[in-house]
Amino acid sequence: MQATLLGILGLALLGTLHAQDSIPVQADFQQDKLTGRWYSIGLASNSNWFKEKRHLMKMCTTIISTTAEGNLQVTSTYPKGDQCVTRNSLYTKTEQPGRFSYTSPRWGSKHNIHVVETNYEEYALVATQISKSTGSSTMVLLYSRTKELSPERLEMFTQFSREQGLTNDEILILPQTGEAGSTGM
Repeated sequence: MQATLLGILGLALLGTLHAQDSIPVQADFQQDKLTGRWYSIGLASNSNWFKEKRHLMKMCTTIISTTAEGNLQVTSTYPKGDQCVTRNSLYTKTEQPGRFSYTSPRWGSKHNIHVVETNYEEYALVATQISKSTGSSTMVLLYSRTKELSPERLEMFTQFSREQGLTNDEILILPQTGEAGSTGM
């Protein structure tokens, strides 16, 4: 009985590891071309916070820069109530170009980040596996260099999110921000 239980747990762990490896990464990833200003156009997630806050979410601005160590400094500014909030994250590069790790200092969650696909000039599709003590979740982000993307890119984001096991209720095209968005966000 105990050997069977260990075998099942081993298969479950192997399945989890395989799921992370099955997320593709941009071929010939060029980190320097990913830097600059991006707008979050789409967000999909099966996390509890997303389900609770989904109705409040709006497009945000993200600035990506490279640190001296070759990691990514990711600064996101988003509307919260009647003010703008900025969050800084340091994505640490891994041995695989286009893949990064991040640990949230606030929540202790571990993020395995994949730049799935980008043409650097128009869009970037990023998938993140998030692990914390209460369980794991998946998040997919669609970034754009402008505040609008073609229907084909939006459909690509939606389709990829579904392939990651996310449902239509967990996929959101973010509404543009109002005046705050046009004055710097």
